[in-house]
Amino acid sequence: MTDNEVAIVTGASRGLGLALARGLADAGRQVVVDGRDAATLRAAVGDVAGVTAVPGDVTDPVHRNELVRTAEDLGRLTLLVNNAGVLGPSPQPAVVAYPLDALHSVLDANLVAPWALLQRAYATLRANGGAVLNVTSDAAVEPYEGWAGYAAGKAALEQVSAILAAEEPDLRVWWVDPGDLRTRMHQEAFPGEDISDRPLPETAVPAFLRLVTDRPASGRYRAADLPAEAAT
Repeated sequence: MTDNEVAIVTGASRGLGLALARGLADAGRQVVVDGRDAATLRAAVGDVAGVTAVPGDVTDPVHRNELVRTAEDLGRLTLLVNNAGVLGPSPQPAVVAYPLDALHSVLDANLVAPWALLQRAYATLRANGGAVLNVTSDAAVEPYEGWAGYAAGKAALEQVSAILAAEEPDLRVWWVDPGDLRTRMHQEAFPGEDISDRPLPETAVPAFLRLVTDRPASGRYRAADLPAEAAT
């Protein structure tokens, strides 16, 4: 990766977002991260060189402006990773019982916020020959019972990504299914169940780094299908 390249990774207090932020920083990129709880975020990334914490909620337009401004001040913003999201009610309710106020919140976090952050960062990313990486899920394409709210947001984000790729051929746009990982969100989706058989988020990082380094064509990717070698 070239000197002075900057990435934004949302939702980096824990889980995949934190693992990606550490991986990108280790690969030589400046990384700007956010999370809703300031103390948790700073504790998670405070010891990681090259990572700048900007606490806040990605659904807040003032916070989104601060994220992009911070990244632009650090160097060449070339990568936006829309990772932040929420599961919704746990346990997951059926379609006919899904509370609509919760649905609004889920769609705001999982669809509207990444869309809005893309709009805010678009001009800089395009000028720098950058890329957008939207973290999605197999729930976007598989009809899992009880996942309707979360899946609706991810499915819509995938279609938005595909349309963006068609509209902006000079901008790399990837929407990536990381697979089932051992995260707090995944545990919340299966309350009371043992998910220790799922791999840790760090195991998916080499595939993501390879994607960012090799810059393949815009499209949908599964981390499990990407080359496993770590980027250099």
